[in-house]
Amino acid sequence: MPIRALFTTLAGVLLFGAAGAQNEAPAELDRFIEQRMSEAGIAGLATAIIVDKKVVWTKGYGFADRARGVPFTPDTVMNIGSISKTITGAALMRAVQEGKLSLDEDINTYLPFKVVNPHDPSARITLRHLATHTSGITDRWEVLEKTYRYGDAPEPFDDFVRSYFVPGEAGYSRDNFLNVKPGAHREYSNVGADLAGYIVELAVGEQLNSYTKRHFFTPLRMENTGWLLSEIAPGKHATLYVTQFGLTIPIQQYELATPDGGVRTSVSDLTKFFIALLNDGEYEGTRILEKQTVEEMLRFQYTESNKPDNVNLTGEDSENSGIFWGTRFDVTRIGHGGTDPGVTTTMLSDLAKEVGVVVFANTSLPGEEVLPYLAIFREIWKHAEALKNSDE
Repeated sequence: MPIRALFTTLAGVLLFGAAGAQNEAPAELDRFIEQRMSEAGIAGLATAIIVDKKVVWTKGYGFADRARGVPFTPDTVMNIGSISKTITGAALMRAVQEGKLSLDEDINTYLPFKVVNPHDPSARITLRHLATHTSGITDRWEVLEKTYRYGDAPEPFDDFVRSYFVPGEAGYSRDNFLNVKPGAHREYSNVGADLAGYIVELAVGEQLNSYTKRHFFTPLRMENTGWLLSEIAPGKHATLYVTQFGLTIPIQQYELATPDGGVRTSVSDLTKFFIALLNDGEYEGTRILEKQTVEEMLRFQYTESNKPDNVNLTGEDSENSGIFWGTRFDVTRIGHGGTDPGVTTTMLSDLAKEVGVVVFANTSLPGEEVLPYLAIFREIWKHAEALKNSDE
């Protein structure tokens, strides 16, 4: 198949906005997206625009499977990387809402073993610390990389967590912790998210994939969403690709043992979850969380009197954090992004929750190769703002 054909727009799905009018992307936007995909070697991409809590435009470009000519559409399923943490965060807040957990209790209250920072054994780590990446727990990639299983069943989740935190176990090291007090320093931690997910499972007496399906995916009619490959119809899952030496190369599907990045979903499905969070926990009459629960999840947790020593709250390179809910573009956008082998994803809203954009690409983009993808996101955002202004 000619390379130039890779980036031809193959599939588009148009939805109706609040006013009932069809919103088609300008031809120049299609051309821009296709050109940037070609520059980056992105195999397939899908996107959706949300205005005033409704999807007003969604479309797919390129291929879910280039070899077989399968188009990438808003219904194509793929891993979403660390956007999964927002689902772990929602599960955590659901358990808090049910009175089964507290964000500010010592996590050792809930665990069958002790998690102790060897640099400060008296330090008290809470779920709020885990959810805002201020726990002092750090990722050791030589351990974490083993949670990616290509063709093999993943290691049992509880075995991984125990191994990482129990002295004498294979994954344990003093280097799993920073020499900082909880709350004092921010370091993004996948393992911290895993520990929070494990605590949720213990508290609710149910595995995370089952708990989130029962409380989120099924009520929201997210029919193509799950944590495991076995939960997804094979024909709906995208092939994943990596870029190297100017080539876009398919990779084998993999399973993850941990909840820091394991969710598989489509743009169409994820927008339902995203809208529910932007709309105080409700989507089209279905409530997944109480309003006050969502408010706490999305609330900026860092303040001038209570912030990590390496965080700026205003100006260039500023950031803040909700409960597994982040900021981007100097705290002008809220949501999350995700990267993993074969995965580049973004789910962001403005601070007023009036405009949102979701973008999936089934290609991982290291280093500066991600710049065309970021340019695509920004151009789609401009179109989203234009659609918002046209409705006013």
